[in-house]
Amino acid sequence: MDIDKAYLEIDLPPYLKEDIENLVEGRKINHFALDGLYNEVQSSINVAFYDGRIDEEQANYLRKKYL
Repeated sequence: MDIDKAYLEIDLPPYLKEDIENLVEGRKINHFALDGLYNEVQSSINVAFYDGRIDEEQANYLRKKYL
């Protein structure tokens, strides 16, 4: 099954977008607190999923891509 992946990173909650951006930027500059940034993204994905803001497919995609 070929899935339209355009929705996987749209309409994400602002807190999740911000945490992903921070992690991506931290990786670019080899930030010393990458573990903390990683944990923030993981936590935000979990919150967004359990709050119904993203579905399981989006959560799995984001985990695979960023974590």
